[in-house]
Amino acid sequence: MGIRINSIKNTDNQSILNEMQTILIITGSIIAVLAVLLLLARHKMKNIPAVEDSDKILTLTDKNFQHQTKGRLVLVDFWAGWCAPCRMMAPVLNELAEELKGNSHVGKVNIEQYQSLAQKFQVRNIPTMILLKNGKEVNRFVGVKTKDFLLQHLQ
Repeated sequence: MGIRINSIKNTDNQSILNEMQTILIITGSIIAVLAVLLLLARHKMKNIPAVEDSDKILTLTDKNFQHQTKGRLVLVDFWAGWCAPCRMMAPVLNELAEELKGNSHVGKVNIEQYQSLAQKFQVRNIPTMILLKNGKEVNRFVGVKTKDFLLQHLQ
């Protein structure tokens, strides 16, 4: 009788070990697939082509910033060339600039060239878009946003 109970216990232990091994293999496979997808997404983001700015976008510098934002409603995009989300925002901002009428404008500040402006507005992450009314901050958006979202906040 004692031999039979031990063989049943050994069979149960072996079954549990087989189940655990299967679970580990499945979990490892899922992690590997997710890692590959993450690497592919990262590669795709890095290779987003640069889009030329619309003629209607104001190129802001430390020298013209105050003059260009005075007496206007300006959405200022703080960006950098190496920033993939910033490159994703470029077509959105181009479309927005083309649609804006009157005293509303879109401006861009390259934070690599004009770090002093990024520091002045305490920009910690990019893309950061700051809505200025007559040179004063009235709203701030961080990250990729849609044209509709931005239009809604500009009105």
